[in-house]
Amino acid sequence: MSPAAALPPTLGHDQNTGNRMKTIVITGASDGIGAEMARQLAASHGAAVALVLAARSQDLLDQVASECAAHGASALTVGTDVSQPAQCRHLMASAMEKFGRIDTLINNAGRSAHALFADVKAEDMGWYEELMRINLWGAVWCTHAALPHLKATRGSIVAVSSLAGLIGVPGRTAYSASKFAMTGFFEALRAELKIAGVSVTVAYPGVVATQTRYRGFNAAGVAAGASGLKEDEAMSVPECARLIIDGMQRRRREVVMGRRSGIGRWLKLLAPAVVENMALAALKDDVKPH
Repeated sequence: MSPAAALPPTLGHDQNTGNRMKTIVITGASDGIGAEMARQLAASHGAAVALVLAARSQDLLDQVASECAAHGASALTVGTDVSQPAQCRHLMASAMEKFGRIDTLINNAGRSAHALFADVKAEDMGWYEELMRINLWGAVWCTHAALPHLKATRGSIVAVSSLAGLIGVPGRTAYSASKFAMTGFFEALRAELKIAGVSVTVAYPGVVATQTRYRGFNAAGVAAGASGLKEDEAMSVPECARLIIDGMQRRRREVVMGRRSGIGRWLKLLAPAVVENMALAALKDDVKPH
């Protein structure tokens, strides 16, 4: 399959140019999976797609936007910290002002974390709450702001969760909690939006070869600078982005990535202790529970 299969018929228009196009908002679009999804969509659909790219780093956003524009896609960058609800509302207002509609929202922004719970000091636990504001509440606030526009287009929502949102991973209590919460929210929302014709796709990547884990919180609540997971079988960023886009376009309920991930999910119901041992085996020796 090509990097991104055909989008549904183009909708919407750029109020400045009059070109008809499908408008897609992507959070966490400055690098990693979000930036790659933007590039793949631009490469496959050119002038038929308008991309609204959001992240905290304006410089990196501008670079991704330039790469997308080189394929003929329209690209709007909006500096956004999704942990701030007012900025989430501003993002959607900017998309509407520029393109007149929102057809798809991809909630990709997030932060990682890796720390044994016993190693986190009481005075440092504020980062647990901060992680929840980014991973869960950022997606909730963006979705709430976009929802009336998505209903108008009978559009689609994508939530980029994690395998850690299906299976509790040792050393990732905070991260798993935030991703399990995402899973519950978007599963409930999917049922609510069924009659409105808005699809909800939840993606569950496993280990992906991004820099996210290196910037994630450690026990002290600062950037870890290293990953606690073995990465010999990490999925490539382009492959992960392709699978998410394919699931979005097919309006699939879920995209569970990797054969082991799928097996682990169902094995959890039959032999949960085996899954726990598998999760422990995925940790590097120097970060295993002691």
